Amino acid sequence: MKTNLVSLVFLASLILLSGCNNKSNKPAILNAEEDGWISLFNGIDLSGWRSFHSDTIEGWTVEDSCLTALGKGGDLGGDIISTDKFENFILELEWKIEPEGNSGIMFHVLEDGYKTTYETGPEYQLIDDKGFPEPLEDWQTTAANYAMHKASDNKQINPVGEFNKTKIVVDSSHVEHWINGVKVVEYELWSEEWLKLKESGKWKDYPDYGMAKSGYISLQDHGSKTWFRNIRLKKL
Repeated sequence: MKTNLVSLVFLASLILLSGCNNKSNKPAILNAEEDGWISLFNGIDLSGWRSFHSDTIEGWTVEDSCLTALGKGGDLGGDIISTDKFENFILELEWKIEPEGNSGIMFHVLEDGYKTTYETGPEYQLIDDKGFPEPLEDWQTTAANYAMHKASDNKQINPVGEFNKTKIVVDSSHVEHWINGVKVVEYELWSEEWLKLKESGKWKDYPDYGMAKSGYISLQDHGSKTWFRNIRLKKL
């Protein structure tokens, strides 16, 4: 009985340590494939990801079963991309950011011939809406389609330091942004409205922004420590 008790205590300790430190911990998905879902992060190492324009990763680590940006990047460096390209999919993940932090999730990112991920990839914005030290436009706040579409006012975001759950749906031209179970952005790539926004805003000098129909998933290191976990994708 004593040996069994010791074993049970050891097993319980492992379970408690399996997730990122948070009062609402959930174990990270470890190589899980079910109902068409593919795990993009095993919770153990950096497999499946690499730095933009590199075969290795710099500035990222695994911390408490989270894929973690150390905040050493900037506008021209630090972003990582998936080793595989994806076209139509549902992407789900959980994330949290440090106070005053700024990050993002991009899709359909192209690499050859481009200096940065944001030249081609539409971005689901992640930022400290309340504590960011500079004024934010509505298209700069969390869950917005960065520099294109603002998130609806009914979004519910957990306080900085707590995890939020994000879902991005890309089905041909149709894109949806969800946060904590609520759809907050919906748009059609390459539509007349989308092209008008692109050509009159920040992306007017980036002709290939958002034009690809397939590409890498990218997680941004914009100089802020950011944690990602339970990253999974289902192809559509």
